[in-house]
Amino acid sequence: MPVSRCDATPLQTPLQGLPFTLAALRAAYAGGLSPEAVVEEAFRRLDALSDPGIFLYEARHAALGEARALGAPDGRPLWGIPYAVKDNIDVARMPTTAACPDFTYVAEADAAVVARLREMGAICLGKTNLDQFATGLVGVRTPYPVPRNAVDPELVPGGSSSGSAVAVARGLAAFALGTDTAGSGRVPAAFNDIVGLKPSLGALSSIGMVPACRSLDTISVFAGSVAEAWELFELTAFYDAADPWSRELPKQRLSPLPAAARIAVPDDVTLRTHGDEAQAAHFRATVEKLRAGGAEVREIDFSPFYAVAEMLYSGPWVAERIAAVGTRLAQAPETLHSTTRAILGPGLALTAVDAFKGLYRLQELKRRCEEALGDAAFICVPTIPTFVTLEEIGADPIGPNARLGTYTNFVNLLDLCGIAVPTGPRGDGRPGSLTILARKGEDARCAALALLVERGRRRAPAAGQVGPDEIALAVCGAHMEGLPLNHELTGRGARFLRACRTAPHYKLYALPGGPPARPGLVRNADGQGAAIAVEIWALPRMTLGDFLARVPAPLAIGTVGLEDGSEVKGFLCESHVLAGARDITREGGWREALAAAAPAL
Repeated sequence: MPVSRCDATPLQTPLQGLPFTLAALRAAYAGGLSPEAVVEEAFRRLDALSDPGIFLYEARHAALGEARALGAPDGRPLWGIPYAVKDNIDVARMPTTAACPDFTYVAEADAAVVARLREMGAICLGKTNLDQFATGLVGVRTPYPVPRNAVDPELVPGGSSSGSAVAVARGLAAFALGTDTAGSGRVPAAFNDIVGLKPSLGALSSIGMVPACRSLDTISVFAGSVAEAWELFELTAFYDAADPWSRELPKQRLSPLPAAARIAVPDDVTLRTHGDEAQAAHFRATVEKLRAGGAEVREIDFSPFYAVAEMLYSGPWVAERIAAVGTRLAQAPETLHSTTRAILGPGLALTAVDAFKGLYRLQELKRRCEEALGDAAFICVPTIPTFVTLEEIGADPIGPNARLGTYTNFVNLLDLCGIAVPTGPRGDGRPGSLTILARKGEDARCAALALLVERGRRRAPAAGQVGPDEIALAVCGAHMEGLPLNHELTGRGARFLRACRTAPHYKLYALPGGPPARPGLVRNADGQGAAIAVEIWALPRMTLGDFLARVPAPLAIGTVGLEDGSEVKGFLCESHVLAGARDITREGGWREALAAAAPAL
């Protein structure tokens, strides 16, 4: 039956309408809101939910203390942003349990990724629930209360990063860290209708993370939008020489995709949804939207990918999970969740010979997968083949969980990166989700395609309005429509919104150099000046960083006041270059100056 997101009890504070997203929180902080008030609101929302399964450790006192200690905004990219951490990742002075009470220890130091987030001003709200030792995709293999699914309480929350996904979906945290070995950073995203970014192996340091399969583990990111998930990846990805699994991957920048991106998808014969026709129909409809948008879609035999997926829990990697658990399975099995014991037990019989046989078989299947993929840049699959209810997993703790790994278990074994993105409701109202996969180091390309998918499911912004994943940008010169640098905007997906004028206290100068000829907009310190003609464009937030990197000195992006009293980001000029520039303020705008003095400009 149709379902909708189960929101928390109606909020009764001035913060009740504030989305906990990077964009909304930054705007609120710019307006004077305090981080302390945001942290208090986060825990007020948690209390209103009455869901004891989301957090295994609530850092109320520590988070409020960190919020008070932040002081005034200082320009750090995550200043005052509240987030949550899966409880198999260390946060200094907080317990790490991996959902096994007998395993608990208090971390002496932050995990490497957590340390970066702390340096950037983010505030950790606490540690979230998980399938014990990150072994599971359902989120119920925990000795603690199970988090309630944020979309439908009859469904499992998804795992293993259950609490992290629910915390973001419930609006308690702006983002959350999870981990992903077999799909734990993607499956919970699909179950809770949010974005789950699984980086290339080695892109994020794994120092301070309790391993599941050390050779396949990666820290993942949950967020409410693709743009914010990508920003968080950019902020946390780095080569860590202290981590033997860290890799120096090429520096990635988000850029527009080719007009006809080559995408491989399972053909109708090998598409697996385990009888869920709504899932199959929704996936096919999503693929058709990609095709209609210009993508070159190729249907392939997905059998070798499924064969790789099956190896994760029927091959030597089960023994690698035992290595992560240590001697506990043999010497203290009673300390483990019963299903965890059942999953890991067969690994005790595996030998070194089995390990090598598994590696040889994997290498054979890798070749077959590459041949099937050909020159396709992407693989697109349903994030999950079907949904699983609490009732189903209660009746069979293993079978439904195994099916959830259909499109996730093979990914890390094949050294792929990926991102799960919501695609809107299925025919029955349950949330759709598409996972976009690519070869290692192609995280940016995955995110770029995911952004297009995300936009395609959203209602287009009203004419002249800025969408939730866009930023308004004022341009006053060569980036205006029809002028030489306008392609730098349109090539990054920017939309023209309107033409208008600045507030009447700016001056415009023709700068030396070129081509192309460029003006410089300067706010007059004494408040005198004129209203200068500008154009307002909506630029996708995801491509903003790449655009800014190409803005040459003496130009910069600052805050521009408009004639209607509003403010937007826009081009401004550093004043130290004005000695060699010509004042063209009297013309009222760059187009007018070009028309009046073409030879001089």
